[in-house]
Amino acid sequence: MSIVLARVDNRLIHGQVLEAWIPTTKADCIVVANNDLADADMRKRLMVAAVPRGIQVIIESVENSARFVLAPDNSTRRVMVLFASPDDALQAYVMGLHFSQLNLGNLHRPEGVHQLGCTVTLDHADINSLTELENRGVEINLQCVPSDRQREWRSMINNK
Repeated sequence: MSIVLARVDNRLIHGQVLEAWIPTTKADCIVVANNDLADADMRKRLMVAAVPRGIQVIIESVENSARFVLAPDNSTRRVMVLFASPDDALQAYVMGLHFSQLNLGNLHRPEGVHQLGCTVTLDHADINSLTELENRGVEINLQCVPSDRQREWRSMINNK
């Protein structure tokens, strides 16, 4: 299985993912790993309906998403994994869903303490989860769309 993009975006499946990231990564499978959405049938149906034909969509709990991505029969898939939060990404990583890079695309926290650009606000729990992923060797960058330059998240916090 080839993970072509692991992304934190609290909007999950939306226009930027469908119109910019899918064509750039050539993903043929979108996995949404989020415990809350896994139980929200109507929201799941709406997201699946927005995805073009030919792209498999899996919306499951973090645990079931990790299990799906790691299944041997998915070895030829080009998978984009979407997380609603850094904590979801960390949980998946701990469960064996390993990715070398994590893209921070959109994350708004009303209680956020660090504003990183116009689309990412992190709270203390987010920072702890990202730090743990970084300690495990994951490179973490901010990038809304593929045409934007990548910016390293840690340097943006340290410059505040």
